[in-house]
Amino acid sequence: MSFITAIGTANPVNKVSQSLLADFMVRAMQLDDEQTRKLRAIFRVSGIDTRYSVIDDYGKKEDFSFYNNSVDMEPFPSTRLRLELFREKSVALSVAAVVSCLEKISSFDKKSITHLVVVSCTGMYAPGLDIDLVKSLHLSSNIQRLCINFMGCYAAFNAIKIADTYCQSDPNAKVLVVCTELCSIHFQKEYSEDNLLANALFADGSAALLIESASRKGLNLKPVSFFCDLAPEGEQDMAWTVGDLGFEMRLSAYVPDVIRDGIAKLTNLLLQKISSQLSDISYYAIHPGGKKILEVIEAELGLTKEQNKASYEVLKNFGNMSSPTVLFVLNELSRKLNGVDDRKKILSFAFGPGLTLESMVLEIQNH
Repeated sequence: MSFITAIGTANPVNKVSQSLLADFMVRAMQLDDEQTRKLRAIFRVSGIDTRYSVIDDYGKKEDFSFYNNSVDMEPFPSTRLRLELFREKSVALSVAAVVSCLEKISSFDKKSITHLVVVSCTGMYAPGLDIDLVKSLHLSSNIQRLCINFMGCYAAFNAIKIADTYCQSDPNAKVLVVCTELCSIHFQKEYSEDNLLANALFADGSAALLIESASRKGLNLKPVSFFCDLAPEGEQDMAWTVGDLGFEMRLSAYVPDVIRDGIAKLTNLLLQKISSQLSDISYYAIHPGGKKILEVIEAELGLTKEQNKASYEVLKNFGNMSSPTVLFVLNELSRKLNGVDDRKKILSFAFGPGLTLESMVLEIQNH
């Protein structure tokens, strides 16, 4: 068995309103009046109020610290410069998420952590973030480490699956999962539909989970079933590639349509594994890849906005932070759970390149 016994989250200090971000994008992308109207319309209907970034330029009109202060921001930051920034900023943000997680357990000994799983698709280097976390957190030098890279928004599910496997095989396992993404360092200023959508959605954040082979007093979330499916017809609608000027996102407006076509089948196959029905689900933790995605899932599964409230709250206050986002939703949801929720179930989804559809059922154990 495995149990999520603690969740923590963290964001950079730079909090920027969606309206200020739109102002920055209009200038940086050098948009004409028609293009400006389109960008502002996309930002207005995004469902996002604020986002966070490790870069303070997004709230400025001049005196940029990362981007060039020329009118067109040329020369634009290279991939090397962006990944140097990732290395500089990702460790402290990850540590903050871990501290937020572990402080929820009194007198927890970090040396007792047996495994470390680090997730990111927005930066990599070697020796990597995993080793920097071992040093910064003073973890055991013989901790078992695994990195999950470049899998996108659904990667937290794979980390939880790996942690579950560790716990199933080791009764003393204590697995620390850290998902850290600095999406904002890969801003692209060329005018395209993909860039308009990506620039309206993505942000920076980190989330940490402690997953153990034994439950603790209080709230525990027990993974009981996983199911993953591919929708190959959406392969060209979501992609993440390495370019000369950072990582380039391909994000089509057709992604919600692909999810609409696959979500009911995904849900049915997941619930069949545990002989359950949708009526057996009490709570939902859906990755808010965008407002339209949440609305499509509600329509297909017959959910209300109130049932999806945790996802809307995370989208509103943080945007889409890629892999940590669904963990922010779980954290938001967990704050409202209590003893009467014991044995109730949570259904969770996330989506990413492939087009990959990930799902998971968690059982609440509160004792």
